[in-house]
Amino acid sequence: MKSLPHEPGTGAPRPQLIAATEHSLPEQDQALVRARSFAEPLISSEVLDTGENTLAHADAVAAILKTIGGSEAMQAVAYLVYACDHLTKPQEVIAKAFGEQFAGLAVETTKLVRVQRQARQTQLAAAQAQVAIPMAQTAAAQTENVRKMLLAFSRDLRVVLLRLASRLQTLRHFASSKLAVPPALARESLQVFAPLANRLGIWELKWEMEDLAFRFLEPDTYREVARLLDEKRVERETYVEHLRERLQDELSSQGINATVQGRPKHIYSIVKKMRGKSLGFDQVYDIRALRIVVATVPECYAALSWVHSQFSPITDEFDDYIARPKPNGYQSLHTIVRDTLGRPIEIQVRTQAMHDHAEHGVAAHWAYKEAGAKGYAGVSASSDYDAKIAVLRQLLAWERDLSSEQGQGVFEDRIYVLTPDAAIVELPQGATAVDFAYSVHTNLGHRCRGARVDGHLVPLNTPLRNGQTVEVTVVKEGGPSRDWLNPELGFLVSHRARAKVRAWFNALAVGETVARGREAVEKLLQREGKTAVKLEDLASQLGFNSADDLFAVIGKDEFSLRNIEILLRPPEPLPSDDDVVHLKKPRGHDSGKGGVLVVGVDSLLTQLAKCCKPAPPDAISGFVTRGKGVSVHRCDCPNLREMVARNGDRVIDVQWGAPKSTLGAVYPVDVAIQAQDRQGLLRDISEVFAKEKMNVIGVQTQSIKGIAWMTFTVEVSDSGRLTKVLATVAELNGVQSARRR
Repeated sequence: MKSLPHEPGTGAPRPQLIAATEHSLPEQDQALVRARSFAEPLISSEVLDTGENTLAHADAVAAILKTIGGSEAMQAVAYLVYACDHLTKPQEVIAKAFGEQFAGLAVETTKLVRVQRQARQTQLAAAQAQVAIPMAQTAAAQTENVRKMLLAFSRDLRVVLLRLASRLQTLRHFASSKLAVPPALARESLQVFAPLANRLGIWELKWEMEDLAFRFLEPDTYREVARLLDEKRVERETYVEHLRERLQDELSSQGINATVQGRPKHIYSIVKKMRGKSLGFDQVYDIRALRIVVATVPECYAALSWVHSQFSPITDEFDDYIARPKPNGYQSLHTIVRDTLGRPIEIQVRTQAMHDHAEHGVAAHWAYKEAGAKGYAGVSASSDYDAKIAVLRQLLAWERDLSSEQGQGVFEDRIYVLTPDAAIVELPQGATAVDFAYSVHTNLGHRCRGARVDGHLVPLNTPLRNGQTVEVTVVKEGGPSRDWLNPELGFLVSHRARAKVRAWFNALAVGETVARGREAVEKLLQREGKTAVKLEDLASQLGFNSADDLFAVIGKDEFSLRNIEILLRPPEPLPSDDDVVHLKKPRGHDSGKGGVLVVGVDSLLTQLAKCCKPAPPDAISGFVTRGKGVSVHRCDCPNLREMVARNGDRVIDVQWGAPKSTLGAVYPVDVAIQAQDRQGLLRDISEVFAKEKMNVIGVQTQSIKGIAWMTFTVEVSDSGRLTKVLATVAELNGVQSARRR
């Protein structure tokens, strides 16, 4: 692996490198030199939170960017990013000195630097205080959030490349200074930055970042593998060099102009293969590895054919990434062969263009206006737009990988903003401070009354942008405004936040309805003298799960208070011996003027029994009581049968009066209905009675496990007609039985 030339013990590029860079720039626009001169007075005596001198870090980042084909603008911004912290209005100052493009890139990158810095400081402070870190700030969650934030900023690839180069230099600094590396920084490098470099195809950064991060996280394993590599290093290198010369000469003799190189050994890659395939160190194939670089694709396959003819290929280990490129655009032929001693050798075959892409990835395709038609790294781009599309395809592919893991897209119409303690909050494009508040916590959203964005007061319906820090002001009590649900006012974009506001107002409406129903029930209990009745027990007897459920339907006028009155008034008790007037059973029949005739006794007070509610033309009998006259029952009434069994001599014959004398009279009758409970059932049954001009004077309902038990009290003039009406009711959807009680 090629590394940058550094001053011993400093991690900073040698002065010759800066001089060479300065000399290579066009005289008319030496932006890199001007940027370094601009930043030097501000940052030369500053130290990063990693302990590294800020100017030395910027020098190294610019040099790394140069090696991967980064533009002059990117290299210049490596200095301007750190100068931003010392400028009151960085956007204006840098734009005036260097132009809007430089200013925008520097400010956007600075935001991302601050995100990571604040996140590390928050986790470190929590660890030192030995307090629990909130869920949004746990190591795993914050690592994922930083990855999302990188994607959000990656609409301009240069921001991501600047951060990749900066992180690699930070790891190099820790390696050269022998300082202890924060585990969170090493994990983030391995889990976020290295995979992103891989997705962008910048292998030169990926391999070094992985090895350094792994060295810090698992030093014992790193040293063990390094020892195993070093044990037979001379023998192995001699063998590989001999094999390299042989391949170079013999391919040339075959008419194939090829460059054969030895491949560097990456410890993290070796460990991953050992763990992933449960292999011993000697079984890892790419410990001995060569790369063949040719001019054309046909020569790739010709070289592969010759290699397979000279060695024994392992069929299952062949991959054609030329025909089927990797998602990041990587192309090459991979094969593993064995020599005469059975030792495995990995050989890669690719063109020079494929090799350039493999080393520098999509950075090689990123062209800017100052690059002209030629572009960078020898790759031309017809327009800035085409170059950006080439890059974004790779980023979108990486986003799809993340989407499959997380169940949702993280790059499509999303923004990422920060809480004051550097937690990253993901929001839809155009979201406001109110959306932000509800995303953090529902109660925070309800009580939100104001917002500060990057320290400045803003209206609550101000759309937020990537990387902004948002702080909301709240009241101790209160709820959302109905204006927030008005789409024209633009307070809410998130569907989740809208649902929470609607739920708050729905709960408020339910509370008002329940209060109205409770008041009505309590007034009824006072009128009935039943204030001692427990409301929960009353609701249970009426078939409701709770008193609030009962109050809710009463408050909405969906349940009649008459049902409660019926429940509270007990049925008429059976007459006792003390209530009976002893009369002899009459022998003759006499017609009276009332609706009911009592044989043998004229002008005797009569009343219809409430237990069976007789109506013409029911067969009836009378029972004489004390003080209440004759109680008239249906002949099939169970109560009457019981009274006859006890006091048969107190029963008298009765009959209905002549039709003319009862014209217009109506009688209350109870009807029992059983049905599958459904919406609109009560309405449909009531409509049948109304259509038949039968007045309903009472309804009692109870639903148990989906079955509705209903009792209707209707006024009829002829019980015979009621039979036909009940037949109609029985035909309704869901009705299982309809009968007279």
